[in-house]
Amino acid sequence: MKTKTKTIEAFARNHVLREDRDDGSILLRSGHALSDHVDTTDQWLKRWAAERPGATFLAERNGDGWYELPYGEALEQARAIAAALLERGLGPDTPILIISGNSVAHGILSMAAHWVGIPTVPVAEQYALIPDARGTLRYVADLIRPRMIFAEDGAQYADALAEFARHDIVVTCNPAPGQGTMADLLKGGGADVEAAAEKVGPDSVVKILMTSGSTSNPKGVMTTHRMMCVNQTMYADSLLFLKHRPPRIVDWLPWNHVFGGSANFNQMLAFGGSLYIDSGKPTPALFPKTVENNIQRNGTIAYNVPVGFKLLRDEMKVNRALKESYFADLDMIFYAGASLPRDVWKDLVDMSEEVRGQRVRLTTSWGMTETAPACIILQEETQEAGVVGVPMPGTKLKLMPEEGSDNRFELRVKGPNITPGYFRDPDRTAEAFDTEGFFATGDAMRLVDPSDANRGLRFDGRITEDFKLMSGVWVRAGNLRLDMLVALAPLAADVVLTGEGQTEVGILIVPAPNLMAMGRLTADGAAAVGAEVQEELRAKLAHAAKHAHGASNRVTRALFLSEPPSIADGEITAKGNLNFRKLLMRRQSVLERLYDDDDPAVIRI
Repeated sequence: MKTKTKTIEAFARNHVLREDRDDGSILLRSGHALSDHVDTTDQWLKRWAAERPGATFLAERNGDGWYELPYGEALEQARAIAAALLERGLGPDTPILIISGNSVAHGILSMAAHWVGIPTVPVAEQYALIPDARGTLRYVADLIRPRMIFAEDGAQYADALAEFARHDIVVTCNPAPGQGTMADLLKGGGADVEAAAEKVGPDSVVKILMTSGSTSNPKGVMTTHRMMCVNQTMYADSLLFLKHRPPRIVDWLPWNHVFGGSANFNQMLAFGGSLYIDSGKPTPALFPKTVENNIQRNGTIAYNVPVGFKLLRDEMKVNRALKESYFADLDMIFYAGASLPRDVWKDLVDMSEEVRGQRVRLTTSWGMTETAPACIILQEETQEAGVVGVPMPGTKLKLMPEEGSDNRFELRVKGPNITPGYFRDPDRTAEAFDTEGFFATGDAMRLVDPSDANRGLRFDGRITEDFKLMSGVWVRAGNLRLDMLVALAPLAADVVLTGEGQTEVGILIVPAPNLMAMGRLTADGAAAVGAEVQEELRAKLAHAAKHAHGASNRVTRALFLSEPPSIADGEITAKGNLNFRKLLMRRQSVLERLYDDDDPAVIRI
């Protein structure tokens, strides 16, 4: 049954102020003023505990149902845990390393620690669960020097916890001898929480988020109360509907990443919303849990990455219950991490209109770990791929012109949501900022319309991913990679662009999971697929090349990889992204084969 909902002014209007400078750089900022904001995140928790004590803050699956923690009880639990942490001697110089994924206990422990100025360091659970990836966990521990280690399940994380035997270890369940539990922390202590909190301010570092380490060892991004508090006000000044009713999300995005752990978690807290932790993920093994969770509970906002939305779209085509539940209360779909394929975009909009009687708004933004994360947001609808929007209130953008290009810029940002630097790494901190205090992001942007900044910015790849062909022509690898993923669907799970110092652009293909059933694997890193797959790939490459503009956008050769990317060897980051440099370096022999015209495994056009 279609339901017509009340129309409200949901998004702010674009209002960009522009300054063109003599050196060719362009400064952009929002013409909307940044609204007032709180100083520390505990002020949000205290507010909603007073105004909405019975409303759900955090929830997770408990058997066939859900365990739902209301705001009033969440505040009391956080107060007790904060007292217990202080009594154990923790403070600003004794971080808590969190090695397990999203959970109610993880969330409340973090709130308690931040309240009294104790930094938390959530890391990807793969570092603890995959033995070959544990070297990264040791690297992080050596950098952070934590006093306490937290894991949800003492049995599940037993092997990793054994490496921290001399630390204060706390688990929620299945403790080993000598380990503490969350139940112990909830007993509280005699420490004065309010006295400790008085020493905590907006510039206190309360979270250290590890970068993915795609080009080097992970860096610890220092995150302050101010960064997180300001960023939520920036969201509210752009996404006006957040002020109309408390939001609700069913969300799997990991809290060790800034998208899930800072943007989404804090958004529910800032606006009195409810976060239902989705125990599923967009993977074949765990996606059925996501389907079940979204039928049982639905959101007013849907946050996800494009592959997650594609899986949901495909399932909703045959699962009416999921489609009805998913769109029933939805105000907005928000994607990040990559461009959303046009067919997925259209189907989601059509489904929302079918269920609700009106079209749901889709949007995206640009940000990174160092920016808390959001700096740029898409406020006005567009049909153009790759557009990320306009600067949010409070943030100033500097567009540095790229040599040899009339509309490609290196993006630099400045504002109260930007990190003060990298933990115990003054050299890389100094390198990250220019002489005017702008953070150099390494990302490239284009103005959608060079004469009208209100049309917004289009993401144009990472500066460091670009490379030159032998002819001296630049290959914009970021955008070309996204184009090839669309062109080669459904054969490719991912692709790596090649051609540095060569005459042609090539790709190494990570095959789709079901593809290799059609062929066979060789023993030397490349996959020899059947004639049918070869012809399908050749046809797709030829079609893409026909519509490409110039040699730098034309892929002429390809090779399937037989070995999937390895997180243990650094070829794939904890966020699930390919580390292109590491993969190419580790598979140098396969790269050489790609440019061997006599190799039968190479598909050429």
